[in-house]
Amino acid sequence: MGEQPIFSTRAHVFQIDPNTKKNWVPTSKHAVTVSYFYDSTRNVYRIISLDGSKAIINSTITPNMTFTKTSQKFGQWADSRANTVYGLGFSSEHHLSKFAEKFQEFKEAARLAKEKSQEKMELTSTPSQESAGGDLQSPLTPESINGTDDERTPDVTQNSEPRAEPTQNALPFSHSSAISKHWEAELATLKGNNAKLTAALLESTANVKQWKQQLAAYQEEAERLHKRVTELECVSSQANAVHTHKTELNQTIQELEETLKVKEEEIERLKQEIDNARELQEQRDSLTQKLQMQHLCLYVVLRIERATT
Repeated sequence: MGEQPIFSTRAHVFQIDPNTKKNWVPTSKHAVTVSYFYDSTRNVYRIISLDGSKAIINSTITPNMTFTKTSQKFGQWADSRANTVYGLGFSSEHHLSKFAEKFQEFKEAARLAKEKSQEKMELTSTPSQESAGGDLQSPLTPESINGTDDERTPDVTQNSEPRAEPTQNALPFSHSSAISKHWEAELATLKGNNAKLTAALLESTANVKQWKQQLAAYQEEAERLHKRVTELECVSSQANAVHTHKTELNQTIQELEETLKVKEEEIERLKQEIDNARELQEQRDSLTQKLQMQHLCLYVVLRIERATT
């Protein structure tokens, strides 16, 4: 079947800065797919993540690896083979917990697979030791004990076979030496991982301090912005009062303008009436003069008539 994906999730991928060993360096601009793969032919588990065509994670899970949760949404593990520390930032605590559970599960599976492989190696070496022991017992056969003097001469040659015992026992010894070297390598790897985890822990502690400082700065900024919002709300309430007063003044001005318009119309009407009154006065004066002239003429006529009579 080859290598098959058995679990996938999405996360932001980081690697420890190889120069400072303190800061995280993002290896993906956005969240990417991070998958566990199982290679049935080699019986190994790997964590693989691709950003486009570039492999940003290619980590084989070993029994001595440890996945550490450093926050509610961030976890990390050290890979001695890749000589780096990987970090994953998840969108939620649930995704982080699920990834950590799978890491522990596949780590345990890798440990069992390694133990089975070592047992097979030990079982493979055991029959050769038993066959070697059988060869050593061949000189003790009845024929060699009860044989003639001529037959005992070959026995001497056969008795020389036990001198090869160190050579025959060299296989278990070399196997033990290989196991010892293997465990020494594992111990060195564990020490290296421990040192990396210690460095990562120190870095996390420093990051926590830095985050606390940033949080305090953000709190101060939030308080300042809150005060500013309060001031703006006060200014806004004052502006609303001014706007209300302005609206009332505009309404009053509009009412006064309407009243003024009515008064102007009244004035125009009065002016018209005055003009009409003047015309009537002129007409009255003219009629009065005409009446006076008529009275005068009538008086003169009457005097003339009286004088003639």
